[in-house]
Amino acid sequence: MERAGFWSRFFALLLDGLIITVPMNLLWSLYQGEWSNNVTEGWLWQVIYVAYLTILPVLWNGYVVGKRILTIQIRKEGDQPVNLFQMFIREVIGKFLLGVITFGIASVVSACMIVIRKDKRAIHDLLAQTYVKNIP
Repeated sequence: MERAGFWSRFFALLLDGLIITVPMNLLWSLYQGEWSNNVTEGWLWQVIYVAYLTILPVLWNGYVVGKRILTIQIRKEGDQPVNLFQMFIREVIGKFLLGVITFGIASVVSACMIVIRKDKRAIHDLLAQTYVKNIP
């Protein structure tokens, strides 16, 4: 089984950011009556985005939209589907909180781990006992 590398994971995350940001900006702008890029400022945006990354893979068999487009999937060790507890550990604690507490250093280390490690697992993958695999 081939594990997903840095670039496929990076582009999937970028796609997810666009897929969430553009519609939210559009809806917010329609509500405000003028175009605004302020949607991504503040805690509400973070809550929505982290909830999307945490809940959707549980409901959609390890996929978020960006990962589905790039045919990569989050799996639990043993090639099992992920559950809500694992995704909470992975996204909320392993990515978001650890990234904030370390001022982004954990995110840089995780990116390096994906590039360097043979199993292509980052800090959040190790904490949640997950990995990201390529789907043929």
